[in-house]
Amino acid sequence: MNKESKTVVHVVQHLAPGGIESLALDFVSFGSIDHEVYIVSLQGTKQQALAKWPRLKAFANHLVFLNKPDAFNLKTISDLSALFRELGVDVVHTHHIGPLLYAGLAAKQCGIKAKLHTEHDVWHLNSFKHRQLQRALLMWVQPMVVADALKVEKRLEELFAHSKLTTIHNGIDTLRFVEGQKKVSREALNLPKDKTLIGTAGRLESVKGHDLLIQAIIELPQQYQLAIAGDGSQFKALKTLTDSLGLEERVFFLGRLENMPMFYQSLDLFCLPSRHEGFPLTAIEAQSCGTPTLVTDVGASAETLCPDSGLLVEANCSQKLAQAIKGFKPSSTSPREHVVKKHDIRDVVSRYQQLANMGA
Repeated sequence: MNKESKTVVHVVQHLAPGGIESLALDFVSFGSIDHEVYIVSLQGTKQQALAKWPRLKAFANHLVFLNKPDAFNLKTISDLSALFRELGVDVVHTHHIGPLLYAGLAAKQCGIKAKLHTEHDVWHLNSFKHRQLQRALLMWVQPMVVADALKVEKRLEELFAHSKLTTIHNGIDTLRFVEGQKKVSREALNLPKDKTLIGTAGRLESVKGHDLLIQAIIELPQQYQLAIAGDGSQFKALKTLTDSLGLEERVFFLGRLENMPMFYQSLDLFCLPSRHEGFPLTAIEAQSCGTPTLVTDVGASAETLCPDSGLLVEANCSQKLAQAIKGFKPSSTSPREHVVKKHDIRDVVSRYQQLANMGA
């Protein structure tokens, strides 16, 4: 390989559909032409990941899986060191505390100067054990630390004395997530054409608060219907809740969709009723498609909103959700312009590459 180019490795805990993992894939897609970018997943195998997430197939040659056991595994550090040397890695970029532990120490062992660590949320730092571990790792590895939200940066500053700290909000491909025709999108997804359609997307897990949104729908007039994109362990429980409330004909479970822009384009309002969040990409994706967005006031969700059209609602309250949805009035301003200006992935990747060059 021409060593005028740089080899960059992003290390994640596991490659499954999610915001952190989607961002890592975008670094492969939108990285500089003189950067060779790989993603290392500490856990799982390539075969398992490809089966669960078809999007990965396009990146298969840039993916490495270590299949690390759940428990602490010292061998993983030596495996990563060997991999970094084999690839001639110039930049190691870790995402979350597990990758910081293993890949941070391996990068230090290999003498790699350019080390970046992105903190995507800070809920795990409520744990004393995690705080102590992260403090020790930051002191030893000395990475440039990036917060993906101002709220995250503030918390990191409170907890750790670390001078190499900056904030870079996450981004999405604004040329993929574009405005479209609502009628056409609803026809393609077999959704009602003449109803007020609320939508949400994400893993069907308790933390995402789908149950709260379903309970909000029962408090709204029949005109309001709900489309849910995604799958997860709570599907049966959410379907049971829907049936018990008599909402079988008003709530649509669409499963995991490949064409998410079409889903967002079909909606009158996108809602993210989460109980906990980091910096949710779905809120940015929806707004990039021109869809007004409501989020609950958790994590850094508020930082994703267009100031003209976005709605911020108290978390863990279906009544407040229902009130906000019923009182929503479309803005004359599309939220897309805000997203293009603030959250285009090309700008995000460029800022990270500048940081990496500074650390080299």
